[in-house]
Amino acid sequence: MQNNFKNNLYKLLKKDARLWGKDTKELDETLLKDLIDILDDKIIELLLSNKEMRDRFFIKVKNVFVLKSNDLKFFIDENKLDNSYTQYQNKIGLRIGNKLLNERNEVVLDWPFKDCVLEGGMTKEDQKRNEIFFNEILAKDEIDRLLDPKALMNWKRYAAKGGEKVKELKRDKDGTIKENLVIRGNNLLALHSLKEQFTGKVKLIYIDPPYNTGGDAETFTYNNNFKHSTWLTFMRNRLEIGKKLLRKDGFIAIAIDHFELGYLIPLGDEIFGRENRIGIISIVNNPMGRNQAKYFSSISDFMIVYAKTIELAEFNSVVLNPEFYKTFDKEDKKGKYKLKNFVRIGGGDANLRINKPNFWYPVYVSNNLKEITLEKKKNYFEIFPITPTGQERTWKLSKNSTEKFLNELVAIKNGNFNITICEKYRIEKGQKVSTIWNDKRYNANHNGIRLLEKIIGKKNFSFPKSLYTILDTLKIMTSDDDIILDFHAGSGTTGHATLVLNKEDGGNRKFILVEQLNEHIEICKERNQKVLAQENIDDNFIYLELAKWNEEAKEKILKAKSLKELEKLFDELYERYFLNYNVKTKEFKEKMLKEEGFKKLSLDEQKKLFVEMLDMNQMYVNYSERKDKKYGISKEDLELTENFYNQK
Repeated sequence: MQNNFKNNLYKLLKKDARLWGKDTKELDETLLKDLIDILDDKIIELLLSNKEMRDRFFIKVKNVFVLKSNDLKFFIDENKLDNSYTQYQNKIGLRIGNKLLNERNEVVLDWPFKDCVLEGGMTKEDQKRNEIFFNEILAKDEIDRLLDPKALMNWKRYAAKGGEKVKELKRDKDGTIKENLVIRGNNLLALHSLKEQFTGKVKLIYIDPPYNTGGDAETFTYNNNFKHSTWLTFMRNRLEIGKKLLRKDGFIAIAIDHFELGYLIPLGDEIFGRENRIGIISIVNNPMGRNQAKYFSSISDFMIVYAKTIELAEFNSVVLNPEFYKTFDKEDKKGKYKLKNFVRIGGGDANLRINKPNFWYPVYVSNNLKEITLEKKKNYFEIFPITPTGQERTWKLSKNSTEKFLNELVAIKNGNFNITICEKYRIEKGQKVSTIWNDKRYNANHNGIRLLEKIIGKKNFSFPKSLYTILDTLKIMTSDDDIILDFHAGSGTTGHATLVLNKEDGGNRKFILVEQLNEHIEICKERNQKVLAQENIDDNFIYLELAKWNEEAKEKILKAKSLKELEKLFDELYERYFLNYNVKTKEFKEKMLKEEGFKKLSLDEQKKLFVEMLDMNQMYVNYSERKDKKYGISKEDLELTENFYNQK
């Protein structure tokens, strides 16, 4: 496809005789770049006359097309290279312009292949193949095809009592799908399939991505050992589309440990804006520590939180700590409260009488302590904001504000003479959430691994997050009819937390979970269906899959148990699936399969060579090609796919 674009460009440029040598008939690239630099009228006119070139090399600003000259010159220089070319240096670091030094304040994280899209395998088998990178300028056609919305199949609705066919998709009054969704497929491609229906609709994204640690973390069934720059590209691609899905007042919370924390922060700052970084939470998820640690024994990991737009972001008033809840020991018709001194004790010298005179005034209290007023009355006590040590401070509110707040004040006599003015601090105000979460509820062993084992009756998932880590995150950042997205769904803890919180507060939140690995998706489905049943929750979720094509072929390759099985697969791969354009099928079949060197390879290495034959751009069926009979998508799946994209 890239060659087609190059041919179309050169065909267009042939209309300008200046660019072509009389004898060689070759494009004079130096002259062309010079003409681009001076914005030559004829070159601009030629490019604008072609929609394909206009879309690729121009940006529209207030109905004026502006040439992206650097992109065009880059394409001319580098189109002869493969699509995995990167213009970034082979170093990872903070960049200013073209230099990796902090010479001024504006710095961004730099790494090889930052200017690429990584299709990105998630399985351990995928780490045995070379990753596929598509450069954003050189391979735009490939990227567009890769990220096109996909057809959807194998729909099923699950409730407490079991599964049934999906007959319709529920939508709200604005036409937004209001269903709990569990989607199987590559998460980058799933996110781009969601964008047409959910852009600007998601209140919270919570993700627990691969930590890229290697070592003992290989107990994960994910490919958790990406090379560093590959992992950064993998994360960047997904965070960028995730940002588009967020509401303007939305949040994203990313779980990570210390290995990539220092890199994820500048990456997140670049994508979401440094000003939108709300905080970095330390969560004590393993109080006993790691017994096998060589150096420090880690007891915690982290959660980085960004707002989409800091000016619109608001946390809910919540009480997360049960012990804190118990301190609200009084109650009236309005609800629970506790008494807090109305004198502004904190704030240092700023809240002294001398520095804040408008907040210094008398409060009058009746003899029986029942009435509090700002009006001076006979035989009433006159109270000023003075500490027991005699320091003159201030009230918490100005006189005018206190006038409206009198019903929330209480007078308490200390001994025979001293009277303290207190406010009713109501539970609705919640608690200030700290950046260290060390409650035992966040223990991932007890409320992650063991809880999951108790629900599904077996232990076959490593290191799920504590249910309460995600539950409390949802309490702080979501409410009512909000949509929650987790595109590293794992065992489905985010879905579980959503269902439990809805039951607790009467909300109607909906979750969207995306997971690629078959062993994970089965646990995810089983877990959330059993939660519906065990918690007696009147709700359900829809399971669906990105319609597989070459992904299906890849699964067949990985399931092969011998070279003989691989050899039998070859003809099917050639006839039924899409192979890379540079695969010499005849030579592969007649020579390579028979070579002693190939036969001596391990089965895993042989599988890797087979997988590399597949066109990674054709792993799933594009929505635009859904009706092609060779893909075998059923009539029911076609109708539901079109319904999902709101095409009927």
